[in-house]
Amino acid sequence: MIHVAQVLLALLPGETPPLPRDELSADFGLAAPKGLFPSDHTPTTPDPARLALGRALFFDPVLSGDRTVSCASCHQPAQGFADPARFSLGVRGQRTLIHTPSLFNRGLGEFFSWTGQSVTLHEQVLLPLHNRIEMDLGLEEIAPRLRGDPRFGPAFEAAFGRPATIQDTGAALELFVSRIWIGASAVDRFQAGEFEALDEHERAGLWLYESKAGCWRCHAGRNYTDEDFHATGVGAQDGVAEHGRFAITDEAQDRGRFKTPTLRGLSLTAPYMHDGSLATIEDVVAYYRRGGNATPERDPDLRPLELDDEEAANLAAFLRALSR
Repeated sequence: MIHVAQVLLALLPGETPPLPRDELSADFGLAAPKGLFPSDHTPTTPDPARLALGRALFFDPVLSGDRTVSCASCHQPAQGFADPARFSLGVRGQRTLIHTPSLFNRGLGEFFSWTGQSVTLHEQVLLPLHNRIEMDLGLEEIAPRLRGDPRFGPAFEAAFGRPATIQDTGAALELFVSRIWIGASAVDRFQAGEFEALDEHERAGLWLYESKAGCWRCHAGRNYTDEDFHATGVGAQDGVAEHGRFAITDEAQDRGRFKTPTLRGLSLTAPYMHDGSLATIEDVVAYYRRGGNATPERDPDLRPLELDDEEAANLAAFLRALSR
């Protein structure tokens, strides 16, 4: 039986997702930050009209079914292009089922989303648009809506020389997202020879990161991620792992495995993990100090870290230095 109270509750409007304004600098995404790329590598210069179009689409709710949600609603610039909430608000006040990851340096990615659902950034930027919880706009509706929009219709003609298409919508969004970079951190300056860029605690944390803490095994390279998937026990209930990448591959060895995120910008992107279950960097360090949650699938490299409290604090200090 359906009670009157349930009917009334269903009719009440849900929470309204945020709509962050575009307050990024005029030259956002044009120049690559130091430390992110090898010194002999220069990223290509983006087409300015297409970059501007992708940026405008990112902040505008035109791509959501009910015009209440934008890409920036979940990937909030002030929060490291992530979401400070554990689960994000989508259309009709619905909550996502997984924590929104940061978009920092996604242009360097090899797989996308926590489970590697997409293998290209172009594919990934379109997924939220037709996800029923997130933006809920059918793929077949995107191009007609944009062609009929007095702002975006002419913008597509200017950027691509033709009316809006789903392919060009993805290309514009992909271009903007690929230029959401973060680098030039205190750690980069230290590694470039500026010794005083890190204080003594941060330097001690770097030594731990590269030695007995073993963080480098998964958070490797200039972007501090191996772009691979690991089972750390996050989200496990009573020793039973979540599906993780298994939901994509149907391979038993992928059960409980989720993608390694970059550590750059970490101070800006709390809460942490694919389920947003860890609120602070200290919580993350504590989680790994005890070796994560035990499941049969847990990565064999994941063992309790033999760190005392001072060492744990130093490691957290180093991780924060990747954001400043």
